[in-house]
Amino acid sequence: MKILLTGGTGFIGSRLVKHLQFNHQLTVLSRTPVKAYQKLGHNLLAIPSLNDINNLNDYDAVINLAGEPIANKRWSKQQKQKICDSRWQLTSQLSTLFAQSEQAPATFISGSAIGYYGEQGQQEVDESKRISDSSFPHQVCHKWEQLALQAASEQTRVCLLRTGIVIGIEGGALAKMLPAFRLGLGGPIGDGQQQMSWIHISDMVDAIIYLLNNKHCQGVYNLTSPQPVSNLEFSQTLAHQLNRPCLMRTPAWLLNSALGEMASLITGGQKVLPTRLLNDGFSFRFTKLEHALKEILLRN
Repeated sequence: MKILLTGGTGFIGSRLVKHLQFNHQLTVLSRTPVKAYQKLGHNLLAIPSLNDINNLNDYDAVINLAGEPIANKRWSKQQKQKICDSRWQLTSQLSTLFAQSEQAPATFISGSAIGYYGEQGQQEVDESKRISDSSFPHQVCHKWEQLALQAASEQTRVCLLRTGIVIGIEGGALAKMLPAFRLGLGGPIGDGQQQMSWIHISDMVDAIIYLLNNKHCQGVYNLTSPQPVSNLEFSQTLAHQLNRPCLMRTPAWLLNSALGEMASLITGGQKVLPTRLLNDGFSFRFTKLEHALKEILLRN
């Protein structure tokens, strides 16, 4: 299968490349192809932009994972625009290329996030939940998804990945949490009751490949474990796996003061279930947080 992949050098994308590059022909979009080759190897083609591509006739599938990290910097007006542009402009460009293709790829898998659901407290939500929300994460994801859906046609099925908190040793939220927890300084945020809808990086990659290979799959999919946990339970489980105490508690007001609006990603939460993935036949390797963290920490 010939696949065009954006975001291939990121946390999720680089792991995905390792699973795809020897069985498929991969073209990876990267602003710096030299760095892409250094990180991913040479068993692929790295290109700097889509500007020289007039259509996607040569591709069987497109996987779109690119986007400015949403939690790396405080949400200034400029940073918000950067987050939006990095998702919306590229996705719009890809959908335009699908429309310009006489033989469009059969599959378009495009990123999104569970931020689509806004803050839901303790309420369980799945793909059937209809949301109208003014929060920045929802607005980003809603338009991102709508732009991707413009590629849908009789030739092309579109799968949207509403991704949760991806945990792995190479990056993501867990990598940021580990230094403090290893020093015995980790603990819950606020009262710790906000829900964390997590997914092991291996299940994340397996799910993308499953959607790629199963033609009956299309539409929105939550990429989260079937067993979300509270922030308190996540903190206690991580501390236990590291044989460290879980006594430190970060007040919500402190994060609100330090991070502003972006603090909602940590102090809020969603209890998101992967109903459609399960109904369509996908099997998770890691459903319990304890087992997921144990496997990840053994790698380090």
